[in-house]
Amino acid sequence: MKNIFKLILMILFPGSLLFQYSCSEDFLTKEPPGVAAGSALESDAGVEALLIGAYSTLQGFSRFGGAMGTDWTYGSGASDECYKGTSSGDQTNFNAVERYECLPSNPYMRDRWRDCYNGVSRANQVLKFLKTTQAGSSPLTDARAKEVEGEAKFLRAWFHFKANRIFEKIPYIKTIDEMGGKLPDEIPNDSEGWDEIEADLQFAIDNLPESYNKQPGRATKYAAMAVKAHAHLYQNEHSLAKTLLDAILASGKYSLVSNYYDNYDETKENNKESIFEIQAQTSAVNHSALLLAGPSMHQVGPAGIGWGFYQPSQTLFEAFQVTDAGLPVLDINQRVPLANDMNVESSAEFHPTDHLLDPRVDWTISRRGIDFLGWGISQGKSWIREQPNGGPYMTKKFMHLAANKGMQMYGKGFDNNRNFRAYRLAHVILWRAECAIEDGELDKARQLINQVRERAKGSDVVMGLCTTYKLDKPNAITVDWTKPAANYKVEPYPADSPVFASKEEARKAVRMEIMLEFATEGHRFFDLRRWGIANEVLNDYIARDSKFRNFMKGAVYNPTEDDYWPIPQDQVDIQPSIKQDPAY
Repeated sequence: MKNIFKLILMILFPGSLLFQYSCSEDFLTKEPPGVAAGSALESDAGVEALLIGAYSTLQGFSRFGGAMGTDWTYGSGASDECYKGTSSGDQTNFNAVERYECLPSNPYMRDRWRDCYNGVSRANQVLKFLKTTQAGSSPLTDARAKEVEGEAKFLRAWFHFKANRIFEKIPYIKTIDEMGGKLPDEIPNDSEGWDEIEADLQFAIDNLPESYNKQPGRATKYAAMAVKAHAHLYQNEHSLAKTLLDAILASGKYSLVSNYYDNYDETKENNKESIFEIQAQTSAVNHSALLLAGPSMHQVGPAGIGWGFYQPSQTLFEAFQVTDAGLPVLDINQRVPLANDMNVESSAEFHPTDHLLDPRVDWTISRRGIDFLGWGISQGKSWIREQPNGGPYMTKKFMHLAANKGMQMYGKGFDNNRNFRAYRLAHVILWRAECAIEDGELDKARQLINQVRERAKGSDVVMGLCTTYKLDKPNAITVDWTKPAANYKVEPYPADSPVFASKEEARKAVRMEIMLEFATEGHRFFDLRRWGIANEVLNDYIARDSKFRNFMKGAVYNPTEDDYWPIPQDQVDIQPSIKQDPAY
């Protein structure tokens, strides 16, 4: 579907798409952007085109406040793993998110609400026109009609799930027929929407195929199972999640790829580990890149085509340290400070840490003295937009490999063609380990966690040992490309590991593995919240980070006020049915 989705729209309806964009309209009732009008869509081809249009909104429209595809703003930027980055005066509305100081008037709230409900509206348009089409002269086959309904309801559940991650109470908007004639602006935000999310996902599970063969990117039965299991985990319903996770594992449809970075390499997308990917493509005729790509890239250096946002924290970097046995240091108070080049000029001498590290660190974090995806050895401060504000690191998971720059539109590719693996087998395995721990099956949890750790152990590591410590002269940098770039080690937990002697320690292990495996992928804040440890972790992070940079000084995370964000004020003003979160 990298090419199919948008090409079908252009072929079927050239010039007929009416694009709308307004920040002042009611986003629950307005027609979503890109909707073609009326009877032209009352056909099998028209319904299929509308469905593709609904998929195209998975990433949203806003790079920052919407952050739909990856949740980087709220899931990572508001957590202990990443900073907004860039300069302090750039995207100042993000500053309030990072410091837990958002107000209902913050435009980011409006962006997220708009993107979620534009997606909902598109999904509902599919369902509306499907019903009309099935009663007309050019219907879909009954089997395909059920699939289309399943895909649309999957997407509708997805967009509402994206809404309730941010806003504690949401209106669940269905078609007017489904709502008994009520209009969207009559629906109150009086629940989290879980029952409706689960019902839509169950319909998808019951009616979607196991795969779509040559059309990757479409929702399948197992994608719906994964999302529904995730929804249950958000509600701490481990027994219900377990049933779904076991069904995915038992299906035999998926397996871990042998190399960790294959989950990010744009030439190895839609692989055997992938359950649901948000597709991206850039070409002369099609542009559907993930909106995070350009902002998260280096602003300076050979790969300096981005804006310098989304910088990993020192806390995240230090989480990748391991013991001599190759195991994580689960207690943050037991981790040692790791050398960093904060405020160190590229022309000054700096020796990167030689501490043992989990090799996933250098597939996740760009740091000084380490090759950046084939673009060259990172020179540190000279490659960073504003180091005192954003720290010395950049992310790696959203930038394309230098070897693949020819695949990008307009040269290096500010908006690149890298997909986002929203759900993959490693999620399922580690979530199943969470469930096993809650059931007291601690050794089962150890074995599941070890599947992911064994893969990390057997994966390629970043190569290129740099022995030049002043990096301001690129042509004078000495690198031994036959040696690993750093001191890497990762091992599975042994059978007699004391970590799995109690639930409390086992929980720490699975939570750490989730952090390491999916770092910078937009999950962290929501995980801390659902685990009930956000207050402890985030206020500890504020204290630590305030010693590293000035930005978080004076910030406080209040678990009763900052666990969700406020409803955008313009929605409260426009719609009597929408009530503000009492915390605001």
